[in-house]
Amino acid sequence: KGGKAPSSKKSPQSRSSRAGLQFPVGRIHRFLKVRVHSHQRVGATAAVYTAAIMEYLTAEVLELAGNACKDLKVKRITPRHLLLAIRGDEELDALIKATIAGGGVIPHIHKALINKTATGAQPTAPVA
Repeated sequence: KGGKAPSSKKSPQSRSSRAGLQFPVGRIHRFLKVRVHSHQRVGATAAVYTAAIMEYLTAEVLELAGNACKDLKVKRITPRHLLLAIRGDEELDALIKATIAGGGVIPHIHKALINKTATGAQPTAPVA
């Protein structure tokens, strides 16, 4: 009759694992609370939503940079590959306006500088 009831206590689960994310929801929530103006409150779902967006964008950039690595036949992602991935994608280029240190520049030659004789017909000598 007496004694302890069978406890169904679950082990603690992080908010990241509950949301199915890799990015830290708790840490992002803490940063959001620090950055908000005039000590207003921050909802719990705001951190989950922000973490999901950050994780998606990171995965997208890393996938494109990995494809750039495959094209260049190297195994390591460098800042150059990140730049080529971001500037090669129209939507990411509009979103990320930052300068990537060590990324270099996008290869581009203006049309006016390209040699016209190489693409056009060769001049012929007059027949006498």
